[in-house]
Amino acid sequence: MSLVLDDAAILAARGPRAKLDPERPYAVHSESETLADGTRAQVLTVFLTNRECPFRCLMCDLWTHTLTHTPAPGQVVRQIEWAMGQAPGFDHIKLYNAGSFFDRKAFPPEDLPEVAQVLGRTRRVIVENHPALCGDAVFEFAARIHGRLEVALGLETAHPGVLERLNKRMTVADFEHAARRLRRGGVDVRTFVLVRPPFMNEDEGIHWAVESARVAWQAGAQVVTLIPTRAGNGIMDQLQRNGHFTPPTVKALESAVEQTLAQTPPGVRVFGDLWDVDRLEGCARCAQNRQARIARMNRDQRVPTPVLCDAC
Repeated sequence: MSLVLDDAAILAARGPRAKLDPERPYAVHSESETLADGTRAQVLTVFLTNRECPFRCLMCDLWTHTLTHTPAPGQVVRQIEWAMGQAPGFDHIKLYNAGSFFDRKAFPPEDLPEVAQVLGRTRRVIVENHPALCGDAVFEFAARIHGRLEVALGLETAHPGVLERLNKRMTVADFEHAARRLRRGGVDVRTFVLVRPPFMNEDEGIHWAVESARVAWQAGAQVVTLIPTRAGNGIMDQLQRNGHFTPPTVKALESAVEQTLAQTPPGVRVFGDLWDVDRLEGCARCAQNRQARIARMNRDQRVPTPVLCDAC
């Protein structure tokens, strides 16, 4: 296949988009998360329904749950109100919108003051955003909310050649600049790092996940989430069929989390993303134990005893 991995190729490989209601988030999820002091917080994650992100990242499948138009004023506010009513009792809220929270076309920016009001006394508000869109609007929103703002930035990988091929339209230096600017402005930072993106073998995928996490925390990130790269968006399936991409195994994800956690400086947390982890290939004897070990590392922020398996 041609390895011209631009917007046109990525769009041409897509399948159908989900039908969504702009008055409702497309998903709501509640979980607990370990904080820097070792305590646990109840976190409500709201997956907002809004216009698709303008960036066509190679590995992204979030577009399947986006709209082709900007929601009307007030619709995203009502989504958040509805979600908060479904799961009361949370401490922190994640407002994830399949792109950038401060993209002015994702939803009307004039909704932001009302969003801040709806959030009330929520202690921490976590949003996702592209490093290129970390402008004044971020700090204005941070000043409006009662709690602390945290922005999740996708570094994906610090491997410069692979990052360029991910079509994310940023460099490692762009990420570092955005992270440091956020921290200087009093905004906390978490970072998403891919485990085994395309064009890497298993060992390279683990190595670059750890190295990318190091770049993230050196730039000021207080949380690093390691995400196993998946197929399913069309173009990634093509890459997999042609030998340019293989998803990481459960064992590789476990190793990446373990190695990163072992090197993390004080005050930085590391999480392994267990969303759809059953889709990852793993040893029939030990895969479940390895998943449980990742969950234990997420919870305790310590490296536990290893999983022993005579089959793999």
